[in-house]
Amino acid sequence: MKKFVLIVLILFSLVHAVVASEISYDNSDFLPVYKVIDDAAFDIRYYSSNNFTGNRINGYKAPVAYMTKEALSALSIAADDLRNQGYRLLIWDTYRPQKAVYDFVEWINNPDDLGDKSFYPNLKKSDLLKGGYIAEKSGHTRGSTVDLTLIKKDGSFVDMGGTFDLFSEISHPDYKKLTKEQKKNRKILHDAMIKAGFQGIDSEWWHFTLKNEPYPDTYFDFDVK
Repeated sequence: MKKFVLIVLILFSLVHAVVASEISYDNSDFLPVYKVIDDAAFDIRYYSSNNFTGNRINGYKAPVAYMTKEALSALSIAADDLRNQGYRLLIWDTYRPQKAVYDFVEWINNPDDLGDKSFYPNLKKSDLLKGGYIAEKSGHTRGSTVDLTLIKKDGSFVDMGGTFDLFSEISHPDYKKLTKEQKKNRKILHDAMIKAGFQGIDSEWWHFTLKNEPYPDTYFDFDVK
């Protein structure tokens, strides 16, 4: 009974927090990334089971990456810069429906579903929310955030020293135990994104948000399809 009450309270606080901001279903200011960056590659993890939950996430009905037009315009600048250096973008996630964030929280509060432990090998499942690894409100839902990495023009791997959604200090941009090559690769991506108008975060080398995002207080909830 206590566990049920805890889950209800967490979901109530989550809904209350998001309602305090604006929820929108209007996708008119969004475009698919491929419409602007035609050589980008995609591995939309939340459309597949290859993510920490082990399941496709609610709201992802197609493997398509959407962004606000302003963010996508800035991302195209970074793509041009990186293309001149011999790289292409590989995108894991961009716009994320609010219903997907709710799905993450519900998964965290289901003790019988461990998902894919390879994404959090040294943590308890309960650590993911309280440790800030998974947010109850995500910048992705505002439409101007992207999770991405580099690949070479032929599509081959670029070593970043860790993969997407690995909940570990290895994912910190300034992780000290990287090789020189891995540090250099992370810096190439970081520098191009910063020059294009994005900012990163301390916990994920792949995560960037447009500094002057057009909808800083709006959380969108239309399906990815």
